Amino acid sequence: MSADARRNLSGLPVPRFMSLRAGRANLRAGPGTHYPARWALVRPDGRPGVPLEVIAEWNVWRQVRDPEGETGWLDRAMLSTERTFLVTGETRTLRARPDLAAPAVWRAAPGVVGNIITCAERWCRIEVEGRSGWILREQGFGTYPNEAVGN
Repeated sequence: MSADARRNLSGLPVPRFMSLRAGRANLRAGPGTHYPARWALVRPDGRPGVPLEVIAEWNVWRQVRDPEGETGWLDRAMLSTERTFLVTGETRTLRARPDLAAPAVWRAAPGVVGNIITCAERWCRIEVEGRSGWILREQGFGTYPNEAVGN
């Protein structure tokens, strides 16, 4: 790797999850503004927080993978260390405790993004607009299997 590529590397593990600092971002074909924007990552409600997986670093640029598996490059300034969780698949039931027999506290539609409070084993507790509950981590995007988050 060239000296230019190594400059401004985070020193953090790769891969890792982060979240989008803005509600919209252009993902580029390569690490630099001279590369074309391949597509725009836009959250329908325009709010920040979409979880992204950082899969490579080059200077101030981070190659990311989105919840649909698309990849592109973003300037690190577009990313936040805040951990978020995107509900995938179908409408999901969030529970009062990390147990399938626990009472349901609310339901979240696909595409809902919440802040991760904690994750342990198969479960994550997320918060969305003042409501929180436990969801199976395989029902969303934003964590690795058995990754401890917020502990």
